[in-house]
Amino acid sequence: MKITLIQSDIVWADPRANGEKLRKALATDPGADLYVLPEMFSTGFNSIAEENGVTLGLMRELSALGNCAIAGSVAVREGESVYNRFYFVKPDGSEEHYDKHHLFANGGEDKLCVPGCSRKVVEWRGMRFLLLVCFDLRFPVWARNRGDYDAILCVASWPALRRYHWDTLLKARAIENQSYMIGVNRVGSDPSCEYDGGSVILDPWGALLASCPDGSESVCSAEVQLQLVQECRRKFPAQNDADPFELLPR
Repeated sequence: MKITLIQSDIVWADPRANGEKLRKALATDPGADLYVLPEMFSTGFNSIAEENGVTLGLMRELSALGNCAIAGSVAVREGESVYNRFYFVKPDGSEEHYDKHHLFANGGEDKLCVPGCSRKVVEWRGMRFLLLVCFDLRFPVWARNRGDYDAILCVASWPALRRYHWDTLLKARAIENQSYMIGVNRVGSDPSCEYDGGSVILDPWGALLASCPDGSESVCSAEVQLQLVQECRRKFPAQNDADPFELLPR
């Protein structure tokens, strides 16, 4: 399976402009099975919430055109509530989603959004993906592999100030869960932060397969294989000795 990461700057509060950027980015690297976009890629972090599904409609359109899946998070309003919603859209028009569970209180996200209450694993072309959004990456119990996924997708607006944490946690989640780690972060700036990317694809041993250049809009791709996950877990069956967590989220 070919996975392509789109490390983009985000035009603040302008879904139309960001939609055009998405079209152009997909055209630069055609033929992927899955394209992954940053957190709140259509508006910027803690900006506006969509009510009319414009961005989801665009994701469905481009997914169908490219016969690929497209994944990324959008601020979505449902009634009086706003969710940081990670959409995984398939070319038949169907979508699955995960609502960010760990809201970033330091940035006021908990005042703007309602937390999701359950994990989400999505199956696509023979692989299973756990969906995470940004701050979720810091919580290993939430991301714990229970034999139910083969790769982690984490989309983020992770500030440059804490870039070292991003790099370290991505590797840790890959190694401890013996899964591919696909992390996509934005670049550029918004009214409160600077972002310098760090988008990567890591294999189940924690080795780097692909990365985007720091600080610039770019795409990168890598082939991932279920066989490598299975081989890693067979050769080094660390999960057999994992501690049982009585309060694992369901």
